[in-house]
Amino acid sequence: QVQLVESGGDLVQTGDSLTLSCTVSGLAFSDYDVGWFRQAPGKEREFVAAIKRRPTEYADSVKGRFIITRDNAKNTSYLQMNNLKPDDAAVYYCAVTRFFSLGRMRETENYNYWGQGTQVTVSS
Repeated sequence: QVQLVESGGDLVQTGDSLTLSCTVSGLAFSDYDVGWFRQAPGKEREFVAAIKRRPTEYADSVKGRFIITRDNAKNTSYLQMNNLKPDDAAVYYCAVTRFFSLGRMRETENYNYWGQGTQVTVSS
C-alpha cells in the first residue's frame, strides 16, 4: 500500500532552521508531484510548497525562507525551513498527486495520498 512518512519535526527557536523529510513507498515516486501543507490548531490546512519534476511553487508566507526539493533515488522530498517564525508552528503534512498544474497543487482536494504529519513548534 502507499505510505508517506514525514519526519524531522522539532521544537526550535525563532530564527532557527529545520529540514523535514517525506519518504514515500508503494508507488513510483518519480511519477508523482509532491506538496507540503501545514495545519495549526484551530486553523484550516494550508498550502506551503509544491514540486513537480523541477518547477516549484511556494505560499507567499514562506517564499524566500523555505525550499522544497526531492530526491527520486531515495523516494523522498525535503522541506528546508529557514528563519522560522512562531507563525510557522503547525503540523506539517506531505502529499502526492499527479497531472495537476503547480497552481492547482495549492488545493488539498487535488492530492491522492497524505502522510500522518510531523509537529513543528517555534518558540519566541
